[in-house]
Amino acid sequence: MLDIFAQGFKPKRIINNPSEEKLREWSLEQGGVITEFGNLSVTTIVRNRIAKFTEVVTGGLDQENIELVGKVLQYLQGKEMIKLDRVMCHTPGFKRNCRLYVTSEYSRLPLMWGNTMFPSEGGEPDFTVITVPEWPEKRVLVFAEHGLTLILGSDYKGENKKAMLRQVMYWAKREGNLGLHAASKILRVFRDGELKDIGFLLFGLSGTGKTSLSCHSHWLRPPERAVIRQDDVVILKSDGSAVGTEESFYMKTEGLEPGMQPLLYAAAISPRTILENVWVEPETGKVDFFNTTLTSNGRAMVKRRDIAFTDDEIDLGKVNCIMFITRRYDILPPVVCLNRQWAAAAFMLGESVETSAGDPTEVGKPRRVVGTNPFIIGSEEDEGNSFLDILQKNPDIQCFLLNTGMVGGRERGQKITVVDSVKILEMIARDKISWAKDEFWGYEVPVEIPGVDLRRFDLSTYYPPEQIEEISGDLKQERLEWLSRFKGLDRDIINAVGGS
Repeated sequence: MLDIFAQGFKPKRIINNPSEEKLREWSLEQGGVITEFGNLSVTTIVRNRIAKFTEVVTGGLDQENIELVGKVLQYLQGKEMIKLDRVMCHTPGFKRNCRLYVTSEYSRLPLMWGNTMFPSEGGEPDFTVITVPEWPEKRVLVFAEHGLTLILGSDYKGENKKAMLRQVMYWAKREGNLGLHAASKILRVFRDGELKDIGFLLFGLSGTGKTSLSCHSHWLRPPERAVIRQDDVVILKSDGSAVGTEESFYMKTEGLEPGMQPLLYAAAISPRTILENVWVEPETGKVDFFNTTLTSNGRAMVKRRDIAFTDDEIDLGKVNCIMFITRRYDILPPVVCLNRQWAAAAFMLGESVETSAGDPTEVGKPRRVVGTNPFIIGSEEDEGNSFLDILQKNPDIQCFLLNTGMVGGRERGQKITVVDSVKILEMIARDKISWAKDEFWGYEVPVEIPGVDLRRFDLSTYYPPEQIEEISGDLKQERLEWLSRFKGLDRDIINAVGGS
C-alpha cells in the first residue's frame, strides 16, 4: 500500500471479515427488501460506473490528489469500516488475495462483492480497494503499481467489482499474459461425427449481449450440452488456454423473462441472488424486470452454482473460437469470419454502442473501446500486438465478429435476435456455416447458416448499391483513422482493414 495510506489509514474501528449472514442482516436494516422470490433486493444512489471520474495515477501524487487523500484519511479516522478478504482465481499461480474496505453504512457492497470471489485463504492482500460511498465528490483513483484503488462517492457494486478486475488484468499483462474483458463457455457438440468440446471466448461491452450468449443452453440435448464458465474477465495465456477469475455473474436484468433466457431467469429468482436497482413493488415484493423506473441497468448478483450448465471449473483448457460481439445497425451481417490480422483489428476497434452500464446519457451512440475493455491500464497497442502474437502461436483459433444489432438501419432494418446469435454460435461449433470472401473487406461472410434465414439480412432489401458503397467506404475510413492513432500497432493489423 502507498506510504500515505499505510501511515494514515486508521479508521475508528474495523469490522474484520463479518459473516455473510451478518452482512445480509445489516443490508436489510439499511434499506434492503426481500422480494417475492425470497432474495434480497437493494437500491443504490449511483447506478452505473463513474468512468469519467476515474484516474489512473502513475508516478507521484499531485498536490490536488495529496490534499484529497489527506481529507479522506482524516475523515475515516472517525468512521467504522468493514474489511472483507477474498481470493480471485482458483488456479495455482494465478490466485490473488483481494481486500475490500467499505464504510459500515454500506454493508451491501461487501456482501455482494464477497459473493463474487472465492473464500479467503489468509495472507496479505495483493489488491486493496477502499470505498467511501458517502463522499460528496465522485472520484476513483487507481494506483495500479501498488494494487490499490480508492473509490469515492459511489455505492454501485460494479465499481468495486471492476476495481479488482482492472488490477488483475494489469497484473496479468505484466506477467506476460493478457487479461480480457470476455466471457467463456464450451459447446459440446457433434462435429465430423464425434462429440467434441469447442471452447469459446466472447468479447463485448456490458449490455451488448455477452452474458445473454455466454449463459445460454443453445437448447442442446444430451449428450450435447453447453458448459458455462465465466461471464466477465479471463486471463488468456500464450498456449491458448484461459484462466477464470470469479465465482459469480453480475448480469443485467432488463427485460429478463423465462422464454428467451431460461437459465438467467432461473438464476435471477434464486434465494441466493442479490438484486440491485431492480423494480420491486413496495407492498407485495413483486419483481418487474421490465420496469426501468430506477434504471435500465438493473443487475443481479448470481452465484455460478445457481446457473444451470455450470460445473466446478472456471478455466477454459483450450480456446477454439473467439467472438467479438458488436452492435451495429447498418451493413454488417450477423456474423463474419476473420483471419488473424483482422481479428487483432477487431480487438483494437472494439466497436459497439454505449449502454446504461457505462454512461446513461450516451446510450445508443456509437463507441469504440479497445478490446471492448474500458479497464486497460497502460499501452493499448501493446495489448493488440500481444493478442495477434497469441493468435499466431495458436493458428487453430478461429475468430468471428458477431453483430447483435440490426441489418438495414434502425428504422426499417431487420433485428438480429438472441435466437439468431445462439444458432450462429452452435453452427460455428459444428463447423456447418458456408462462407464466401467479401472482396471489399477481406473477411468472409456467411452464405448459408443452418437454422438462420439469411434472406432477412440481404442488404439489397434495405439499401441501393450506391448507398451500400458509400456506407462501406465511410466505415472503412473511420476504422483506419481509429487504428492510425496507435503508433506502435503492428502494420499488418492496419493493413488487414485497409485491404493492402
